[in-house]
Amino acid sequence: MSSNSTRSGPGSTGSVITFDPDAVAHRVAELETELNKPGFWNDPQRAAQVSEEHSRLSKRLERYRSLVRDFEDAAELFAMDGDMADEIERSLTPLRAELDRLQEDALFTAEYDAGDAVVTIQSGGGGTDSQDWAEMLLRMYQRWAERRGFKTEMLEASPGEEAGLKSATMIIRGENAYGILKAERGTHRLVRMSPFDQAHRRHTSFAGVIVSPLLADDTNVEVDENDLRIDTYRASGAGGQHVNKTDSAVRITHLPTNIVVSVQNERSQASNKETALKILRSRLAERAEEERETELAKERGDIQNIGFGGDAIRSYVLHPYQQVKDERTNLKVGNAQGVLDGDLDPFIHEYLLAKAAGNV
Repeated sequence: MSSNSTRSGPGSTGSVITFDPDAVAHRVAELETELNKPGFWNDPQRAAQVSEEHSRLSKRLERYRSLVRDFEDAAELFAMDGDMADEIERSLTPLRAELDRLQEDALFTAEYDAGDAVVTIQSGGGGTDSQDWAEMLLRMYQRWAERRGFKTEMLEASPGEEAGLKSATMIIRGENAYGILKAERGTHRLVRMSPFDQAHRRHTSFAGVIVSPLLADDTNVEVDENDLRIDTYRASGAGGQHVNKTDSAVRITHLPTNIVVSVQNERSQASNKETALKILRSRLAERAEEERETELAKERGDIQNIGFGGDAIRSYVLHPYQQVKDERTNLKVGNAQGVLDGDLDPFIHEYLLAKAAGNV
């Protein structure tokens, strides 16, 4: 945690979620037994699932064992030469960050958590300022993904009239991408001196972040063609800096839910339609998960604002002072520019722990 981060409230209490290496090792052994059974590959779908889980957990276990070795080496060095305490302390900083990652891994148990994510950013009220804010958020998540070693793929970017983006959708690929990015769902609020206001007044802007699991092709989420309105259009304007412009962009509206998905990065209209339908299924799966969470929250007596449209989950203040505050956990960071440059892990980690402990 950076030195200018503070926390209080729900995120700082409750049970501690820990990485259990013995449980992971036991599960790896179970999977290896299944991998070695005769006829294992007769069911390719099951075989792929088992192989993927075995690979993921084996890497996770090796990361933990490597951390233990590095820590033991540091402890041995300190015992030999106490004058190196400061240098040894600095060497432990990346170990703590990796341990936080392993602690996160223990939280991802839902159906889609381990997979890739579809992230959609939509500008809210506030005109050009909000559209500029949407583009700033897109950049923030791209930089965060790069820091994590995740890969991003832009699907669509609709430019604003003067600047910024009305909306943008991208895929973020990496281990636990969806489980991690669920922490970012909701409305994000920006307070700053507007660069688009000639009087240089302070403006408040909003943008919504929607996170959906990227479903496998064989996932059974039914979509009735009669519920769809499909429009085609030509991609143009400032969005070209984010995606390749084509003449065959596709926009699909799911009429019962009013979910809109646009894709313009593929080479043909048919390919864009296929990708848009896949993203729509992901959005519908995400919607079903949100509804389950809402029902569980009602049963627990919790009050939650899930998704875009409720109170802001996080406020980014650039004027008259600099601070980013997560409204759910009360975590505050004074280096707002660092957050906008992709330093999101403290917020994500704090929220995931608080949610697992039932505090948010």
